[in-house]
Amino acid sequence: MADLSSRNPDWWRQAVIYQVYPRSFADADGDGLGDLRGVTERLGHLATLGVDALWLSPFYPSELADGGYDVAGHRDVDPRLGTLDDFDTLAAEAHRLGLKVVVDIVPNHTSHRHPWFQEALRAGPGSAARDRYVFRPGRGTHGELPPTDWQSDFGGSAWRRTPDGDWYLHLFAPEQPDLNWANEEVRADFRTTLRFWSDRGVDGFRIDVAHGLAKDLTDPLRDVAGLGATGEEALKRVAPGTHPYWDRDEVHEIYRDWRKIFDAYTPPRTAVAEAWVPDARRALYARPDELGQAFNFEYLQAGWDADELREVIAGSLATARTAGASATWVLSNHDVVRHASRLMLPPGADDNAWLLSGGRTPAVDPEAGLGRARAATLLMLALPGSAYVYQGEELGLPEVADLPAELLQDPVWEQTSHARKGRDGCRVPLPWTTTGPSYGFGPGAAWLPQPASFAPYAVEAQAGTEGSTLELYRTALRLRRKLLEGETLTWTPGAPPGVLDFARTDTWRCVTNLTARPVPLPPGEVLLSSTPSAPAGTLPPDTTVWLAPRPAVRPGGCI
Repeated sequence: MADLSSRNPDWWRQAVIYQVYPRSFADADGDGLGDLRGVTERLGHLATLGVDALWLSPFYPSELADGGYDVAGHRDVDPRLGTLDDFDTLAAEAHRLGLKVVVDIVPNHTSHRHPWFQEALRAGPGSAARDRYVFRPGRGTHGELPPTDWQSDFGGSAWRRTPDGDWYLHLFAPEQPDLNWANEEVRADFRTTLRFWSDRGVDGFRIDVAHGLAKDLTDPLRDVAGLGATGEEALKRVAPGTHPYWDRDEVHEIYRDWRKIFDAYTPPRTAVAEAWVPDARRALYARPDELGQAFNFEYLQAGWDADELREVIAGSLATARTAGASATWVLSNHDVVRHASRLMLPPGADDNAWLLSGGRTPAVDPEAGLGRARAATLLMLALPGSAYVYQGEELGLPEVADLPAELLQDPVWEQTSHARKGRDGCRVPLPWTTTGPSYGFGPGAAWLPQPASFAPYAVEAQAGTEGSTLELYRTALRLRRKLLEGETLTWTPGAPPGVLDFARTDTWRCVTNLTARPVPLPPGEVLLSSTPSAPAGTLPPDTTVWLAPRPAVRPGGCI
């Protein structure tokens, strides 16, 4: 069995990490916005669930131009979310309950309200203060054109002009000016930030936009015309490591420097990269002398198809082995449509078009979506490596696709002139109880409205209810902890088309039916099934089972 204790420096290799989006988790003070005291009060839910760690999305001072990822101070807490004392209380309670604490680090950019950026605006062109960011004069007769054709990931130009005529770079929202990582003062400040949170007991870090820090700022800056849109598509059209601002080779020097800080602590602090890069490049971020682990977005993006998933799983495990890391698996997070809805969209469907239709075209069957999501979860939890669980998926929450336009908060909506609806639908606050103005999220209404359909998904409705999604997660995580051994799998030969079948060890295997018809269930003792009741000897469509090859004592509470 894997050792996930506080004494084990490799606790993260096969851990289950629960992502908390603080503003949508629990509201203790009644202002409609989730806060750190709310998280602390609900930590018992995570301990009972059986996860190994919680990852806190940004809780730093922010005007919420991008849901908290526009950080005005990297070593403080937003007053609306609490204080540093509240953070210390949260970390202490988490550790008392046996939970590790991982926090978000946002190093690519700051908020435009950050003291550094405000100083840069006052200081003027050519100043040392502006060198902490990426300022350039414009093109054109009067500097009226952006310095390059670089595009923001949120839509539109990646440059914004200041009143004195200079332009600054923002690869995301205009309220998020990019930092200049060639500036030693920037590097030193983030070293201080990493030590600050490590000294407060943080066990690890999730690095936002890890592939974006290093940029080719040699004048004249290069245009990217002909490279396609933003992100991964553009990376495929240039030699690896040479894109002007994504996934440059120089970024790895930064993380080797950070690793020295992580390893100065006992146990060493962990880190995971959010790096939207091709599979082979992801291994570089996960090397042991850098961050140690990187998110596997190929798995999240894979369709509900056995051949595609098998290829992605095999490739991901090979990539992790190349890096000396463990693989990572994730089905939902704060940036994507929840998988209970996404997995039901037809192959090739545009999830943004679905969101723009309010979730009406194509129609998604919530019950069928939940069944497929449960099967996908048991498959994910059976794979070697770390699993990242997004808050609410243990309740089976679907995407809230029909949020009214006037309530949307995501800057993507406005920056794309309403062409992309954005990510608010997966950030709707959690339901804890079946009644109340915000279903137990807080004493009053929540910052984003929850639909009436959330009530049956509430923790109160599912806790202790046999066959509920919450109890499935609790049972799966409890059983997984007992079964974990090694970091490999063996594909079972002769599996029927559309079926994934692999053994983790000689004591258990995972079988998933991704077809639309029942298939024969392999012999063995069913330890756990994603479908509460199934005909004997058959594996229904969209169902995963964990099997022991010989009769075994059924763990308490197994379905």
